[in-house]
Amino acid sequence: MKIIILGAGQVGSSVAANLVSEANDITVVDQDADLLRDLQDRFDLRTVQGHGAHPDILLRAGAEDADMIIAVTNSDETNMVACQVAHTLFHTPTKIARVRAQSFLDQPKLFSNEALPIDVAISPEGLVTDYILRLIENPGTLQVLDFAGGRIRLVAVRALEGGPLVGQKLRTLHEHMPGVKARVAAIYRHDHAIQPEGETRIEVGDEVFFLAAPDHIRAVMSELRRLDSSYRRIIIAGGGNIGARLAKALESNFRVKVIEQDLRRCKQIAEEFEHTIVLHGDAADKDLLLEENIENTDVFCAVTNDDEDNIISAMLAKRLGAHKVMALINRPAYVDLVQSGTIDVAISPQQVTIGSLLKHVRRGDVVMVHSLRRGAAEAIEAIAHGDPSSSKVVGRRIADLKLPKGAIVGALVRGNEVLIAHNDTVIESEDHVILFLQDKRRIHEVERLFQVGVTFL
Repeated sequence: MKIIILGAGQVGSSVAANLVSEANDITVVDQDADLLRDLQDRFDLRTVQGHGAHPDILLRAGAEDADMIIAVTNSDETNMVACQVAHTLFHTPTKIARVRAQSFLDQPKLFSNEALPIDVAISPEGLVTDYILRLIENPGTLQVLDFAGGRIRLVAVRALEGGPLVGQKLRTLHEHMPGVKARVAAIYRHDHAIQPEGETRIEVGDEVFFLAAPDHIRAVMSELRRLDSSYRRIIIAGGGNIGARLAKALESNFRVKVIEQDLRRCKQIAEEFEHTIVLHGDAADKDLLLEENIENTDVFCAVTNDDEDNIISAMLAKRLGAHKVMALINRPAYVDLVQSGTIDVAISPQQVTIGSLLKHVRRGDVVMVHSLRRGAAEAIEAIAHGDPSSSKVVGRRIADLKLPKGAIVGALVRGNEVLIAHNDTVIESEDHVILFLQDKRRIHEVERLFQVGVTFL
């Protein structure tokens, strides 16, 4: 697939890194020559220096025969105009734009062929906010990802001593909970993937990914660790776009405080809240945190624009007694350093955002993609089409599928019914199939499985 990425910043470079490894023809456009040079040194891709919304620059980037344009510059206006130019002059089939301003997103009529021809408007801030909300609503989790409109979720949790399943074989899970619909999709031990089988034993410290219906998540977690109590008190460090959105979403059901350094921003967001308390100060100020009873705080969430500030304030909050701390971290190297240490959850905006983009790149009818393990693994939701003569999956038992090594079918969603996958489960046409891939480099083999043959009409 020929893809043009506008913007070589953190989101654009992350998208390029994910897509270039999958044999796509990638061209990155940016005005910063240093950023482009760095990308060329690291990846096999083309670069064009210039303004991404200008017709001559898009032409140089190959827009005449591009399959997709992904506009993720720091300017909403540039992204939207670029999609308009690509549609009008080059008839680019798929146009994706990063749109941050909520005032644009609140007007869905803007994004249509009659107005701004944007096929997909992505808001990283909105995606990160939703991601954090799911973590807060499911205490003790490391990741909570939706499939099939939320009817089934992929949950990551760390196994701790005292969990009934810890030290036991996986096959005993259903003996412990015969009525619970769940399946372990992957286990990571010391950063190495372990294929989950009936005889596999869960060990203390394992990062366990399981699929379950939302009502069964806590039951499965109780097998892997002592359950955390529901969260009530939340402190958010940073009153920017993400912090303000998060506070707004939480304030009806939680006791929320926001710490913001900029006095003008404090006054601005304080007017938007009904119950949230806005504090002017530095989230890394020990005296301020103690004054605000940090030791009784259930979740401290650092979401400023500065990685270092987020890491330091989260580590300080943890040391002072906060039960759970989360930090928004843009640099991938930092994520690897702090995850599983003092900071309970390191949130990477790039990894949260990339899944929304990948589902439009995947071949076959892929409706959802979640990037996992810093981009090394992937969970996808694909729809099975056709019949036994035109499809490699329809009418076949899961045990008979030619899945690549490290790929697991975890569940099926058939209409409104969630089916946990077993070897004898037969896939039917229009089933939503949830798969986990330990190695995303094998994605093309999965895509080929779900592509319908030419005989299908």
